[in-house]
Amino acid sequence: MESHMSEVILKFQQAGLVPVVVLDTPEQAVPLAKALLDGGIDVMEVTYRTDAAEQAISRIAREVPEMTVGAGTVLDAATAANALAAGAKFLVSPGLSLEEVAYCHARSAPLFPGIATASELQAAVCAGLTAVKFFPAQQLGGPAIIQALGAAFPKVRFMPTGGIGLENLESYLSLPNVFACGGSWVCPTRLIRSGEFQVITALCRNARKEVERILSNCA
Repeated sequence: MESHMSEVILKFQQAGLVPVVVLDTPEQAVPLAKALLDGGIDVMEVTYRTDAAEQAISRIAREVPEMTVGAGTVLDAATAANALAAGAKFLVSPGLSLEEVAYCHARSAPLFPGIATASELQAAVCAGLTAVKFFPAQQLGGPAIIQALGAAFPKVRFMPTGGIGLENLESYLSLPNVFACGGSWVCPTRLIRSGEFQVITALCRNARKEVERILSNCA
């Protein structure tokens, strides 16, 4: 799993931002993936919050191969199996399921489980994980909490998600133990529903400019 995980983390680092996507229909998948690519972002997390997720992942994996598509809101091993079969290159969950971790580890499938406390993080570390999602980031205390957790777990890297936007992206992405941020502000559901994919592309371009500025300042 380590080599696959390293490849995905590198993709995340280069993008700086992982769009968190909610799709109502599979037909929205390919136009959205192309809009993100046009905006300079080649990773996306399609969440299992709707019944369209599986078909959407499959369509993107098949029709837009240059997009690294993953599955989000993966709550159990059964959903993980379905997502991987559909073509997901990585999995993200809102919480920590040791059953799911074991399932993904056995299949060398990159998994980023969500943690919210030091106890959950310690359980993740004991399960062999060194990269996790921190969720919901802003509501839990933001960058200060990530810094505090990092002091106790210096080998762990974080992908904060929840309450992050262009206005506070730098406070997270500039932290040395953050490899990317998850966010939905570049692909709001209302814009997907109305088919305003050019607006989504513009939002992605603005986000990418900010990411590049932040990362250049951290270099």
